[in-house]
Amino acid sequence: MSWPDSSRARVAVLGAGLMGHGIALAFMTSDFDVAIWDPVSQAREAVRERIAEHLELMGDPRGVDVRVCSTLQDCVRDCDIVVEAAPESVSTKRELIREIDLVNSECIIASNTSVLRITEIAEGSADPGRVVGTHWWNPPYLMPLVEVVRGELTREGVAKQVSQWLSKAGKTPVDVYRDVPGFVGNRMQFALVREAAHIVEQGICSAETVDLVARLTFGRRLAAVGPLRNADFIGLDLTCAILDYLSPSLADNKRAPALFREKLDAGKAGAKAGGGVFQWADGERAAAEQHLLNHLMTMHQNGT
Repeated sequence: MSWPDSSRARVAVLGAGLMGHGIALAFMTSDFDVAIWDPVSQAREAVRERIAEHLELMGDPRGVDVRVCSTLQDCVRDCDIVVEAAPESVSTKRELIREIDLVNSECIIASNTSVLRITEIAEGSADPGRVVGTHWWNPPYLMPLVEVVRGELTREGVAKQVSQWLSKAGKTPVDVYRDVPGFVGNRMQFALVREAAHIVEQGICSAETVDLVARLTFGRRLAAVGPLRNADFIGLDLTCAILDYLSPSLADNKRAPALFREKLDAGKAGAKAGGGVFQWADGERAAAEQHLLNHLMTMHQNGT
């Protein structure tokens, strides 16, 4: 199977929510032919306005050039790639892939997921070789990297073609060779979350201090020097000595931290509930989201 080599490849995005509309925007601003569909009518009706708001935020004067489809069939019928951006449910994603199979048997199917194994998702397809994982980070139009995850049956040509299109969309695609839960980024990120909670559980310091230390020390360096290059930088002899001494005291729990479970049992599910590890005042979550968006926008504009 050969696909268009130009940036006018036809992209169908399934899901107009948090990730889907941002993925559509990322392809649109790189001159791809983009269509989008969502099973919820309100999401379809709002998607053009959401994209327009992000364009304004980025100072981009162009209009919204995304076709909003009323049916999945209309969205995927003539596309070259489907980006499936449904909620994190294997059964939901499998069902969508079955529906795609009935309409378009030739396109690539890229499942956007943060942690689910692509091999399990691809079981919904009559041709699992055309299914590949693409883990976009939120917000997709500002975060530069996309993990391209090969399922056990993904054809190599499929993964390479998706990487080419992502590069043309201005993204940095990276190859993930093994299909493991969480892929690369989230395995590292949640290992950090687990240890952060463990530190608080052990009474070593407060939650406020944990976050402050992460933000104002190694967090500042990570954008410039990754963890493995830093190990080389300081010396593998010193790194091994530190890890040999430190590792026995690190968290090794195989479930979510007790700190989180205790908060959930008390009805404190986080910012959306007004409290979790921290207390959240009215409007504080929205302010935190805007602060993060401004930070990412500055990095995007600076090319960092």
